[in-house]
Amino acid sequence: MTIAEFTAHLTAALQAPYPGPEAGAIATLVTEHLLSLSPLQRRMQATTPMPAAVLAQLPALQARLLAQEPVQYVLGTAHFAGMDLEVTPATLIPRPETEELAQLIAQEQGGRAGLTVLDVGTGSGCLALALAQALRPARTVAVDISEEALAVAARNAARYALQVEFQQVDILHAEPAGLPPASLDVLVSNPPYVRASERPLMRNNVLAWEPATALFVPDADPLLFYRRLAELATVLLRPGATVYLEINEELGPETAALLPVPVFTQVRVVVDFFGKNRFVRATKA
Repeated sequence: MTIAEFTAHLTAALQAPYPGPEAGAIATLVTEHLLSLSPLQRRMQATTPMPAAVLAQLPALQARLLAQEPVQYVLGTAHFAGMDLEVTPATLIPRPETEELAQLIAQEQGGRAGLTVLDVGTGSGCLALALAQALRPARTVAVDISEEALAVAARNAARYALQVEFQQVDILHAEPAGLPPASLDVLVSNPPYVRASERPLMRNNVLAWEPATALFVPDADPLLFYRRLAELATVLLRPGATVYLEINEELGPETAALLPVPVFTQVRVVVDFFGKNRFVRATKA
C-alpha cells in the first residue's frame, strides 16, 4: 500500500462518522503524523510504499477514529501557534479561536519588556506557552484546577524550553500564589463557558471525550467564571494592564458588562475570524 493509497483507504473508512472533507482532513493528518511528513512531502512521496510497522498500527488507529475519538487524542498531539502540543482527555483540544486570542495579545503587547502574565485555566498550556514565546522575556504564571492537565502543560513547556510557573488552583475559591495586588500586565483566560442547555448542539466527539469540567457551566449562572475573573482583574492588574477573555458568543455584552467603567477602560467585544463575538478585552484604568 502506498502513502496515497493508505490515505485514501482511511478517508473511505471514516466517511461513516465524518463528512467527506473532514474524513479526508483527518486521514491526511494521521498519515503526515505517522510518517513525520509535511503536506508537501506527503504529496511528493505519494507513490512510496508505507512502512510495514506503520501499516500495523492502522487497525487500532482506525477503530479509535471510528469511535469518534478526536484525532488529536488518538495522535496525542495538537498544533497551536507553531507548536505541536501534547493533549490528553485531561485537557481541552486547543481551538483556532484560542490561537487567534494569543495572536491578539501578542499584537497588542509585543515589544514590551518584563511583563507579568497570568493564564487562568491553562489546560494543555497552549495560551501560556504561546505568550511565553511571543512576549519573552516575561514572567508567565498558569493555573488550573486539574493536576492531570498541569502535568501535560508542564511537559509541553519542557519540550519547548519555555519558563512557565504552573500552579494548581481552584480559581473560584482561591488566588494564585506569588502575585500581589497590581502586579499583572496581562490576565488571560479561556474558562468554561458552554451552557448545559447547549449540549445538544455539540458533536459527540466533543461530548464523549473532552473534559466536561473545562467546557460546561450551569444555565442558571453561565458567567460565574467571568465574575471571578473580573474580581481578579480588578485586584491583580496594574494600571494600564489588560484582561483578555474568550467568551460564549451569545453572551458578549453581558460578559463585557462585568468589567465596568470607571474601573476599566477600552472595554470591547472582539469578533473572531468567523465573525462571532468571541473575546472581551479591557484595560485597567
